[in-house]
Amino acid sequence: MKIGYARVSTAEQNLDLQRDALMAAGCNRVVTDKASGATAARPGLEKVREQLRAGDTLVVWRLDRLGRSLRDLIGWMTYLEQEKVGLLSLHEAIDTNTTSGKLTFHLFGALAEFERNLIRERTQAGLAAARSRGKKGGRPNALSKDKRDLAVKLYNEADMPIAKICTMLGISKPTLYAYVRAADAEENAA
Repeated sequence: MKIGYARVSTAEQNLDLQRDALMAAGCNRVVTDKASGATAARPGLEKVREQLRAGDTLVVWRLDRLGRSLRDLIGWMTYLEQEKVGLLSLHEAIDTNTTSGKLTFHLFGALAEFERNLIRERTQAGLAAARSRGKKGGRPNALSKDKRDLAVKLYNEADMPIAKICTMLGISKPTLYAYVRAADAEENAA
């Protein structure tokens, strides 16, 4: 079965062009969304996911109607492949039910992975360069040394509820626990 998905970004835009193209392509059903591509919540797309079965084909007018980014598209392609569902993009003429369509999409995936690896390498090189200059990465401590010591002391005394310690010092529970672990590590190292 062919299930079509159409999306427009704003309520003022019209779905007719996409809907007509999807029906002409032989879709048995067309599910629509009126939401920006940047919006993560797209109820129509979730409805499509629920309806698709092995052997079906998801049909879109253009790939950008399906995913917000190349990473999104690769995620969808991986999901569709696992579920044994084909993808047909009318505008780009990509049909993953064919060998050449699969090749095209795998090339997109390889390029996306290459880009992610380049970003990771650049990030690691930048962090190493900063460390060599004596810069320390990470978030600065929320409290001064004295207040951190007070937080650990109050925690260890166990007279005050943890929530009250956190509220009084304006920190979260994970931050308090991190300070306690760091103090324990310092104590054990000494």
